[in-house]
Amino acid sequence: MPDWLIAIVLGLIEGLTEFIPVSSTGHLLLAKTALGLTDPAWDTFIVLIQLGAILAVVALYFQRLWAVVLKLPSDPAARRFALSLLIAFLPAVVLGVALHDTIKLILFESPALICWSLVIGGVVLLALDRWPPTPRLGDAMRYPLLTSLVIGLFQCLSMIPGVSRSGATIVGALLMRGDKRSAAEFSFFLAIPTMAGAFAYDLYKNRDAIDASHAGLIGIGFLVSFLSGLIVIRAMLGFVAKRGFAPFAWWRIVVGVVGLGLIYAAR
Repeated sequence: MPDWLIAIVLGLIEGLTEFIPVSSTGHLLLAKTALGLTDPAWDTFIVLIQLGAILAVVALYFQRLWAVVLKLPSDPAARRFALSLLIAFLPAVVLGVALHDTIKLILFESPALICWSLVIGGVVLLALDRWPPTPRLGDAMRYPLLTSLVIGLFQCLSMIPGVSRSGATIVGALLMRGDKRSAAEFSFFLAIPTMAGAFAYDLYKNRDAIDASHAGLIGIGFLVSFLSGLIVIRAMLGFVAKRGFAPFAWWRIVVGVVGLGLIYAAR
């Protein structure tokens, strides 16, 4: 497969899976293994195209987020929302910096772990979708601070590849009595500082591996990630409100089971 086509495939996987609870990292790592991409340059590529997905969220929510920024000096509700995002974001910062190298060197090198995480996460998501706690929170911008903290702690589970950042935060929000739509939307909001922080840290750690000769491929992956991310974010809230999270849960289970079958068959 030519490199430009690989860039498109990986960009699509990043954009299509980053904001739905199926684990973009797990899918990207499995795709990299399936495509036989052993060159470390592809690891750097995957890091850099995440920026496209981040900008997709910013683009779609710019007006609402900018309004919050403008109201910070005068509006207690705006300050509370900003504080809730900060509280939800901080646990991942602390654990991410402390465990970054261990996670990358050990957990990211285990396709079987990724597949098991997909299956287990799918079962949990399916159970919560079928028997959710009675929702009492319907506005993602008004979540209580304790709810935000719990969601942030759940987000730390996504450091295990295959768990899914959006999946972990959505599960946390559902357990704290958020409804399905607001749970998905809070996950979008929390993605901005979390992904931006992870991107900046990974970019710093991989700065020596960045090669200008790969700029064209990175540009392709970035653009595809951005455009596909826009489509997913626009569609997801309405989809979740109508059909819930069961389709994503079943997708996780199918991908995980197929992956495990291929892994154990090859042994």
